[in-house]
Amino acid sequence: MDNQPDLPTAQPASDAVSDPAAPQDGYPVSASSVMAVRRLHTLKYGDLFGVFDQNGNILSGPGIADGLYYLDTRHLSSLSLSINGTQPILLSATLRENNATLSCDLTNSDIQIDGKTLDHDLLHLRRTVFLREQTSYERLQVRNYDVIARTVVIELSFKADFADLFEARGTKRLRHGTLRAPTVSDDTVLIAYDGLDNRLRTTRLRFGPKPDRLTATSARFTLTLQPGQRQLIHIETACDPTDTPERPVSEAYLVAMVEARRSLRHASSRAAGIASSNEIFNEAIRRCICDIYMLLTDKPDGPYPYAGVPWYSTAFGRDALITAMQTLWLDPAIARGVLGYLARHQAETEDPVADAEPGKILHEVRHGEMAELGEVPFRHYYGSVDSTPLFVMLAGEYLDRTGDVSMIARLWPNIERAIEWIDKYGDRDADGFVEYGRRNENGLVNQGWKDSFDSIFHADGTLAEGPIALCEVQGYVYAAKRAAAMIGRRLGHAVFAERMDEEAEALRAAFNTAFWVEELGTYAIALDGKKRPCKVRSSNAGQLLMSGIVPHDRAARIVAGLMSRTFFTGWGIRTIPAGEARYNPMAYHNGSVWPHDNALIAIGMARYGFKDEAARVFTGLFDASLYADLRRLPELFCGFARQRGEGPVRYPVACSPQAWAAATIPSLIQSTLGLRFDPATATVHFERPQLPAFLDELTLFNLEIAGGRATVHLQRLGTEVALNVIERHGPIKVQLTS
Repeated sequence: MDNQPDLPTAQPASDAVSDPAAPQDGYPVSASSVMAVRRLHTLKYGDLFGVFDQNGNILSGPGIADGLYYLDTRHLSSLSLSINGTQPILLSATLRENNATLSCDLTNSDIQIDGKTLDHDLLHLRRTVFLREQTSYERLQVRNYDVIARTVVIELSFKADFADLFEARGTKRLRHGTLRAPTVSDDTVLIAYDGLDNRLRTTRLRFGPKPDRLTATSARFTLTLQPGQRQLIHIETACDPTDTPERPVSEAYLVAMVEARRSLRHASSRAAGIASSNEIFNEAIRRCICDIYMLLTDKPDGPYPYAGVPWYSTAFGRDALITAMQTLWLDPAIARGVLGYLARHQAETEDPVADAEPGKILHEVRHGEMAELGEVPFRHYYGSVDSTPLFVMLAGEYLDRTGDVSMIARLWPNIERAIEWIDKYGDRDADGFVEYGRRNENGLVNQGWKDSFDSIFHADGTLAEGPIALCEVQGYVYAAKRAAAMIGRRLGHAVFAERMDEEAEALRAAFNTAFWVEELGTYAIALDGKKRPCKVRSSNAGQLLMSGIVPHDRAARIVAGLMSRTFFTGWGIRTIPAGEARYNPMAYHNGSVWPHDNALIAIGMARYGFKDEAARVFTGLFDASLYADLRRLPELFCGFARQRGEGPVRYPVACSPQAWAAATIPSLIQSTLGLRFDPATATVHFERPQLPAFLDELTLFNLEIAGGRATVHLQRLGTEVALNVIERHGPIKVQLTS
């Protein structure tokens, strides 16, 4: 293997031992990762994702994350194409707008063949790669543009190391399982690995046509091409295949291609459409929608957004809940799938190893060898203090958006258990606030969305000791109890609803007394284990606005602070402003800019009437997308101030795409337009809509409520926005409040 000790072949596996020096602060991505200096392309389908370089290759080596991953295991760690032993020259690489395929155009360099030179740029190679189910499909087209016939040797070398995803991202291991001796037939190579978790993992590579030479590590094709002639080579890489192939590789490629495109079209057709007068914005919003639907994975409960590629391509609770909130207006099916999945995986018993307690909502699921062995605690991990109140919040917002009482009635026992967890386990010392503290020493130190080990600290930079009560979590709990009260009344549980309202009001009063820091004009980021406020300005306080727990007079002071030069970079709001002890614009959570954080803050700004400020945030993030590859907002970027003629500074190992980053621009559209839905009256409301300066016109297609659909056109006229309903189907009303 390239980034760990070689695996023994045909020898007994030994017990797993994790590296005692492995990080205990959230298992961060290795800072040595060369992802930071390479342009990579990602594809995802279900539980399979691939990371490829510009040439369509999968490179291997220390700090390199390339690979084909299935269920948190790297099933292909190397794939390299050569022409007569030389690397081809890159012409271009394109990820289709719908994320369905990666296409790489290549040509030959000057090549010596039998003592003669084949001049460069006479052969054209086009690699087309896509994923479907558990399989990667590739078609290589080779065309001769010379005036004479040419015979060339195309070779594909490959390797499977079966590294756990946590190894690939930097965690060290001392022991591994056993690689079996590969099985090679005329057109197929089968590579298998016996894990220490007693699971067999396999990779099957098939080639068509049959290679002239096939070994356990390479396939060689000798092609004779007449002038203008092209030939095709197909490569199929299946991860943990359970079937025996019935179709030739070339036919399987075509069938899978049709199925993959059809499924993407079907999924994305649920969403409301968005178009504007700004073509660059149209590119950005199309990328957002395509990324959201690529990251969706079908579960028995419905579509579920995986958090991000490459490191978080799995089910996370917090990320999915927030993504579902951001996209609820355009596709409620996502929220329905998230609520169903998380309800089904709600904790039922106490399990300190998994940081689980009855009623708690999931943080993360992992399927790799290290998770199965307990080398990392994330097999079914519940170390998230905010997923549980966010679950109840989303249930309330889903009911408000859809009127789907039957779905919420099915979730009612889960909602009750979530509230019980908040009151019994979340509030550890019965002081009225929800705190966290890991019960597993290998679990996450910090269990809010800022889960870096150094993200919660006092004004002098001293790290806070737990149990820690985060400010935004109290806001989530307040909003959750308000939502539970509303749901309870809808379902006929009047006594429960009254109790929730009383508890929410008591929390509001206690919170505003304990967390407010008058001299800062904002709320402390947290209370530490001794109930001392961490008097640090942070974007966490901005998220409080979304919950409604903030009095109106204080909201104005918070917004003013967030839009000051110490916080607002011109691209967005920093997590921690300049001037705080641990401020570092290159830190993961202590000075960087996170698009989704800004989107949640903008929801709160709009709630309190600060539409101008929300529009400034929208403008900054849209401008940042102009400099991003594929117009794709990454997970985060560095928090350096905006400089004329320069784009935002990249964060080196940010995931891209990331679900809640992809959902940021759709969320900002809703916030600035004041868009909400009333299923009881089948009405779509636009409350004091505002369009940012870069949008003169915006059209929303197929807004759906209570079985009706409408297409609405909005146009900015000075400081006002005019609205026109251009299409209507069914009993639906559109109302503009100025």
